Amino acid sequence: MNTTPSKTTDLSKTASPADDPGKSTADAAVTEDPTATAAPAEATDEAEDDDLEFDEPDPFTEARHGVGAGATAVVSAALGIVALTGAWSGRVAAERETLMGQIQTAGGSSAAQQISEIYGDAWHTTALVNGVFAVLALLVGAFVLARPAFGTPATRPQPAWIRAVALAGIALGTLGVLISAGMYFDLFLSLPEAGTPAG
Repeated sequence: MNTTPSKTTDLSKTASPADDPGKSTADAAVTEDPTATAAPAEATDEAEDDDLEFDEPDPFTEARHGVGAGATAVVSAALGIVALTGAWSGRVAAERETLMGQIQTAGGSSAAQQISEIYGDAWHTTALVNGVFAVLALLVGAFVLARPAFGTPATRPQPAWIRAVALAGIALGTLGVLISAGMYFDLFLSLPEAGTPAG
């Protein structure tokens, strides 16, 4: 009978880090998170992405660019069209001149005076009102085209459609001025002349 105690191994008993300090340091180095060293690089990349986001143009700012100039150019073109087709204010002014001419010639006047007072003054008033609209179209269109040269310089050139509409307003205004001047000075159509009475 062997009385020597058998050598048994307690599996529940493991070496603690205090028992083997070298092994614990190696294990700690192996089990260390490999993404820990990559974290500063990721943070730098995120910071660069944030900078890039701030550098991108705001779509709302881009949409607002040139809105005022575009609206002014459209107003110029609209004024030019009104100068060619006539405005309600011109009709009202012409009717007023017609009424005033009828009142002035009611007491008796020659046919030539009646034509001048009733028809001629109304015709000239219509031409004058249309000419005012034509001059306004010219001035507004010229302002739109000349605006980038004054004040603070713009960060980007004026859109092409704004310049095109402003040029259209200037062209319509110029044509309106020429037609109104011809109407006012009776270059296209002269006033009717009264025939001499027979006898």
